[in-house]
Amino acid sequence: MNTISILFLALAMSADAFAAAIGKGAMLQRPRLLEALRTGLIFGVIEAITPLVGWSLGRVAADYVTAWDHWIAFSILSILGLRMIWLGLRPDEEAVEKPQSHSFILLAATALGTSIDAMSVGASLAFLDVDIIPVAFAIGLVTCLMVSIGVMLGRMLGAASKHTVEIIGGLILVGIGSLILYKHLSGAG
Repeated sequence: MNTISILFLALAMSADAFAAAIGKGAMLQRPRLLEALRTGLIFGVIEAITPLVGWSLGRVAADYVTAWDHWIAFSILSILGLRMIWLGLRPDEEAVEKPQSHSFILLAATALGTSIDAMSVGASLAFLDVDIIPVAFAIGLVTCLMVSIGVMLGRMLGAASKHTVEIIGGLILVGIGSLILYKHLSGAG
């Protein structure tokens, strides 16, 4: 993967965390920079660890599926992207309970929930024999930055932008998956 692909992948992986951060920022009366950075750091570390876990699990299975690895990467990224688009198009549910504070446990659980897609991406990258360390670092760093910004922008942007971010992130994932498939089928990769 080149630097541009890694950056786009990191942006796509941070999209759902950014959307969650907008919601977290909207729940706070006056989000402060320190709270935004703390939230970003928690999300970023977890988002960086999950692709490493997925990649490790994928490496175990890589020898068995090298003939169709590009189809696996395309399928996983497309399913995740389409899921993000679908979630972005869905209206918010009214009965969501708002937390009183942002405890570490609550933030870590939210970060883990938004990073499951990064674990799947890590697994799909193992099939392509990608060096996961720079990818995981980029995903963690971009997520940290995006979540910090999301918390600070949460009150101003509101719930409508949360959906737009999910849709854009989903489109990026589908695009990356399609590019991987195209490169393998055309012999350009």
